[in-house]
Amino acid sequence: MPDQEIIVTDAEHDLLDRVRQQQGLHSVEQAAEWLVKSRIRKQSKQISGRGRALYAVDRKPL
Repeated sequence: MPDQEIIVTDAEHDLLDRVRQQQGLHSVEQAAEWLVKSRIRKQSKQISGRGRALYAVDRKPL
């Protein structure tokens, strides 16, 4: 996924660290990405009724 910088509070960082530990991830950044992808999958399933896989798209210059 593209890099997007986000600023989090101490409480949000603690929450992301708990998610990281629960999911066995290596970094808080991976935990944030996991949460975003999880939410997108859930919303996609609600809209279409089917699960969808998410893949990173390599952007090539036009």
